[in-house]
Amino acid sequence: MRKLLYIASAIVLVACGSSKETTSTDNDTSLDYAAKYAKTITAKDLGKHLFIYASDEFEGRNTGEPGQKKAVKYLKDFYVSQGIKSPLGGDDYFQEVPADFLNSNSRRGMNLKDSENVVAFIKGTEKPEEIVVISAHLDHEGVKDGKIYNGADDDGSGTVAILEIAEAFKQAADAGKGPKRSVLFLHVTGEEKGLLGSKFYTENPIFPLANTVANLNIDMVGRVDDRHKGNPNYVYLIGSDKLSTELHNISEAMNKKYTNIDLDYKYNDDNDPNRFYYRSDHYNFAKHNIPIIFYFNGTHADYHQPTDTPDKINYEMLENRARLVFHTAWEVANRENRVVVDKAAK
Repeated sequence: MRKLLYIASAIVLVACGSSKETTSTDNDTSLDYAAKYAKTITAKDLGKHLFIYASDEFEGRNTGEPGQKKAVKYLKDFYVSQGIKSPLGGDDYFQEVPADFLNSNSRRGMNLKDSENVVAFIKGTEKPEEIVVISAHLDHEGVKDGKIYNGADDDGSGTVAILEIAEAFKQAADAGKGPKRSVLFLHVTGEEKGLLGSKFYTENPIFPLANTVANLNIDMVGRVDDRHKGNPNYVYLIGSDKLSTELHNISEAMNKKYTNIDLDYKYNDDNDPNRFYYRSDHYNFAKHNIPIIFYFNGTHADYHQPTDTPDKINYEMLENRARLVFHTAWEVANRENRVVVDKAAK
């Protein structure tokens, strides 16, 4: 029954979702290229990806298990199909994360198998050595007591947002409007086991952390929490001002100019008891004084439950949130100077 509902919902999305949009030609010097390519991020395509990525076929994407292997293949196949290269070279899109690392750093009693982060890359045109990292975790809870934990919001929503953002950057690059700085699309494993994939990356970076300009991390951006049921046009931003006032101001300016989302900083409070700042993959970058923004919709009744399914995602809202991340990344990647870290921790 669940699969039938997914198929029916997917058909509705295809019929009703917005299609890829185009604007005037690139010969128009007054054209806002950020706006042009942001329009390629659509609810229709986000839904198309998520109804596959969070389907029963992927068995909840538990770290190192067969369903997670299917998930990373899906991500790799997408990047290959788009002509987006791997920073590792050739056909290798996987940063291997060995079981020894996972088990030595995970919570006690876990017996995890070898896993992998998925990486794709668009080289900068003017400052290729400087890297903007856009991240989301690719894993979820797997199967428990015979029930599949599909993880559509957590974090299928962030995962498919990155795919659409990457496609937008690639279309810009193909048109000769590629980013000045390089952009790394980083899908990390083992987040549910203790932020392990991002820990592995920051301890074994493909590009020097000193050259990493910022990390924009997307973890749960497809739903509405109880606090915002009357106003679903929101997203929680966490950490945007912790290390760089400039990054925070860029984020605010891009939202005001393009997406007009209510930016809620409730969980950015240093005294917030939920401590979300420490609970997703951006934190492993922040520990190294790399400015971060964590995009988050808050928890809901389906959080870490088998009921977190793709038919419950608000795809129009996911589209706008993904566009906010794109616009912020575009600005950070294309501005003259890298964002200033004025609040570095000692």
